[in-house]
This record gives sequence, structure tokens and C-alpha cells, in this order.
Amino acid sequence: MSALLEVLRTEAPRPRRIVALRSAPWLAVGAVCFGAFLGQLDASIVTLAFGGIRDSFGSSLAAVQWVSLAYLLTLVALLVPVGRIADRFGRKQLYLYGFAVFTAASAACGVAPDLGWLIVFRVLQACGAALLQANSVALVSTAVPAERRRGALGMQAAAQALGLAIGPLIGGVLVDGLGWRWVFLVNLPVGVLGLVAGYLLLPRTRERSAPGPVAITDPVLLALGAGLVLFGLSSVSGLDVPVAVPPCALALGVLALAGFVLRQRRSRTPLVPPWLLSTRVVRAGLSGALVGYLVLFGPLVLVPALLPEDTGLAGAVTTALPAGFAVAATLGSRLLPKAWSSRRRGVAGGVLCVLALLVLVFAATPVWLLAVGLFVLGIGLGLFTPANNALVMSAVPASCSGLTGGMVNMARGIGTALGVCVVTLVVSLAPVSALAVFGFGVLAVAALLVVLAAARTN
Repeated sequence: MSALLEVLRTEAPRPRRIVALRSAPWLAVGAVCFGAFLGQLDASIVTLAFGGIRDSFGSSLAAVQWVSLAYLLTLVALLVPVGRIADRFGRKQLYLYGFAVFTAASAACGVAPDLGWLIVFRVLQACGAALLQANSVALVSTAVPAERRRGALGMQAAAQALGLAIGPLIGGVLVDGLGWRWVFLVNLPVGVLGLVAGYLLLPRTRERSAPGPVAITDPVLLALGAGLVLFGLSSVSGLDVPVAVPPCALALGVLALAGFVLRQRRSRTPLVPPWLLSTRVVRAGLSGALVGYLVLFGPLVLVPALLPEDTGLAGAVTTALPAGFAVAATLGSRLLPKAWSSRRRGVAGGVLCVLALLVLVFAATPVWLLAVGLFVLGIGLGLFTPANNALVMSAVPASCSGLTGGMVNMARGIGTALGVCVVTLVVSLAPVSALAVFGFGVLAVAALLVVLAAARTN
């Protein structure tokens, strides 16, 4: 038994012929891109399955959105603890476990007998995703030299964008042709490929830290606070609950989050060390990651609501957003002057997001213009995200890269959850004739916060 445990916690070295290659660092980045692709493929494809899941189980849209929110809240609770564990025991090993758990849970989601079991399996799937995402930014940042970090993170962002881009297209075809269960089963071949690539191409962890144990209270307070706030918002959008539940949930959520902050200041081994947040670059970068992903995922819920009669068309139009993201993340160095700093690139991306959303507020009716606006929005986010991530990771020591990467992805997860929840609320409350105005208007306000966050990363 002890021998088995030793094998499970020992990172396997890469084959010597892989290590000898000049491209070995970039092969490692490519292996991480499998996880980045799979995570965003799942995130974008599931939103298009909401209608099919609702019809299959006879549930409300507000209840079905918890297929996404339960997943995201589990991520929020686990990303930082997993990042701390990975810094100590090895990032490669936990990354590989993440692929195995995520792939197995995807198969379980595909055969779920009812909405309750689907949500349970999504929580398990999120446990695997936490093992992947908490380590992804750290693995990329430590695999390449510091001067190539922004380009490597751009590759990872492009892989995420590819997953987002393909997700709506595949989702529309699968939901219309084979049914919603296939949006989960499609993860299986990618998961197997990613597991093999990670085992062969990822290097072992070289710099480790030895953080003290974290009290279980910390992640529980964080998940409880975020969950109650999101539950309060989703209750307003159609859940069959007493009228007093939403304000009570919101109040209790705020108290739980306040308790979490207080514990971080007083604990000897906090989940989120205060010293890590003492740098304005890190604080602003995490804020930017949160609102950036709110803006990125909000349209994935809004567009299908604007085009409810044709899931395939909604998927095709939605693809314009991550397609623009992929173009900018891959070719960002050519779209803007090379001499520009990461901060200036982030600000330029945020401004472009605001302009695109303002156009969509007033002129989203023609489908072609909606697609163009989403493409430009994607370019703005694709310029902002790699620059923002590079600034955050450059501001911390390599021994804490897993923890910091977990925090970046935690911020993304919260932003994604808010994007799903807030836009679902808008869809439920806004008149159909003004849905685009209200939906894109809310996202435009969030994009202004992206600009402000980018401007403070100096």
C-alpha cells in the first residue's frame, strides 16, 4: 500500500529524448493547452445545453443554471487550496490527476438520470477541473524563460479561446442532433489525449514551497459566501422560493465573505496570504481577471436568449466572441506595437471591449452586426487577458506560482459565475424588446471596470 501511495505522489520524469529537444518548454506549454482547451470547451458548450436539460427534466432555467454555478462554486472553493498543495507536492502530478477525474466525471454527467445527479456529477467534474486549472498558469509560467512568459500565456489563452470558439458550434450541433448529453461525452477523447500528453511532456516541479496547513473553515467560508450571493441573485431570476429568501441569502453571503476576509488577516496560515495581495499589481490583476471573465461569459448566456428559435445559429454567432479572443491572444504582438508594455496592452484591450459593447447596446439587431461586435469584443479580451496574467505572475516568486495561479483562476471562476448569474437575471427581468440593450449595457459597465483594473497594474 505504501509503495502504491509513493507511486501516486511521485512525479514521473519526461523521456530523455523530450528533454533534449530545444522545443521542450513549448511542448510543455502545448500539453497545458489541452487542459485550457478542455476547460473552456466544457464551459461554453454547457450553456447551449440549458434548454435541452430544462426540457428533459422539466426544470426552470433558474434551476438549470446551477449545472454551471455548482461547478463554478466548487472551483472557487478548491482552486487556491489545490494551488498551495501543488506548490508543495508537485504541479505535474496534480495536473494529471485532474485530467483523470475530469474525464471520468464527464462520462458520469452524460448518463445522469435527473437534474440533481447531474449537478452532483458536475461538482465532481469541478474537482478535476480545479486540479487542472490551479496548476495551468503556474506550469506555463515556470516552463519558459521570463522574457517569453507573455507569449506562452498567450498560447494558453488562445487554447482557451479555441475551446470557447468550438464549444458553441459543437454544442449547437450536438444539442440539435444528438441531445444535450453529448455536450459532456464529447470531453472524453480530449481528456484521454491530454492525460497522455501531460505525462510525456510536462516537467517535474523544480521549485517547491512548504506552506502550513489551511483550516477547512477558509475554503468553506469562501464557497459559502460566494454561493449564497449567487443563490440570492439566481432566486430573483425565477427560482420558486419564498420572497424573503433572496435578501436573506445575499445578507448571509456578504457576512460569510466578511468572515473569510477577517480570517485571512488573523490566521497564521491563511488560504490567501495577505502579503500576496499587498502589491497593487496583484490586486488589480485579480480584479481584472474577475471582470474580464464576467464580460467573456455573459454573452454566452445572452446570445442564445436573443436567438431562442435556432440553437445552431446562436452557437455560430456566439463563436465570433472566442474567435476574436483566439486571434488576439495568438497574434497580439503583431496587433499592437512590440514596445508596448503589458499594462498598456491591457488598457487598450479593455477600451476596445467598452467600444464593442456600446455598439451592441444600440445596434445588435442584425445577426451579422451582432457577430461582428462579438468578434471585436473577443479581440479586446484577447489583448487584455495574457497581458494581465503576465503582470500578475511576474509580481510573485516562482515558489508561489501554484498558489498565485490558483488565485488567478479563482478570480476567473467567480467572474464566470457572475457572468452566468447576472445575465440570467437580466434575461429573466428585462422586456424581450429591450433585452440586448439591458444585457449588453450591463456588460459594458463591467468592461469599464476592466479598463480601470488594467490602468492600475503598475
